Amino acid sequence: MQFTGKVAIVTGGSGSVGRATAALLASRGARVLIADLVASGSEIAKALSAQGHEVVFRQADVSREDDVAALVRHALDRWQRLDVMVPNAGIGGRGAADELALQDWQRVLDVNLTSAFLCIKHSVPAMRANSGGAIVMTGSIMGLVAPLHAVSYAATKGAIVNLARAAAIDHAPDNIRVNAVCPGHLESPTSIGGPAARAADQRNLVSRYPLGRLGRPEDVANAIAFLASDEASFITGTTLAVDGGYSAQ
Repeated sequence: MQFTGKVAIVTGGSGSVGRATAALLASRGARVLIADLVASGSEIAKALSAQGHEVVFRQADVSREDDVAALVRHALDRWQRLDVMVPNAGIGGRGAADELALQDWQRVLDVNLTSAFLCIKHSVPAMRANSGGAIVMTGSIMGLVAPLHAVSYAATKGAIVNLARAAAIDHAPDNIRVNAVCPGHLESPTSIGGPAARAADQRNLVSRYPLGRLGRPEDVANAIAFLASDEASFITGTTLAVDGGYSAQ
């Protein structure tokens, strides 16, 4: 999975999966643009640059079309190409349909789904001009199985799965592959509760995973890198569950 000479954009780059993905792609030779709404992504870019990698950061709200278009323009202005797009930005959403405010529903759709659509929309022309590329979106096992009281999150992650299929068919003639990964629960405070409840939550979650552990950001990054690489050149329109067997039960 080598990316020497290739250019990648990773959105949600300050989060655990985004950070691990940016680091892995950079370590394999990619020039990486990290994008995130929070400015802490700049520290990640600086740390990776200090290791000898070519990584830059741009602050962006990827639910806004102008911001996504600007990300792609920045990559093209700086490196004259775009090979890999990883629409990874996302937020959680709690609540059943009858208790969810419309604005809360809309915010989850904007960040989780509309941002992925915008990343595809604006990266495809750049990749087409470069004779192809790879787009790997971050879904969730909650897009494959139904969670309790998380209707907005489940709807967006389920939509990511079919968005990958539809976009893959549309852009296959341009040699642009589109796939998605669906991670399970990860070993992080944000995915398994606050400090007081963390130990109990982790035991409960681990018991549901056939492999006997939760996922790590690197597990997901490895899957993203594989689908983005030339080794996956005959894979498009698919969804790869990175979930330790959770969704197979």
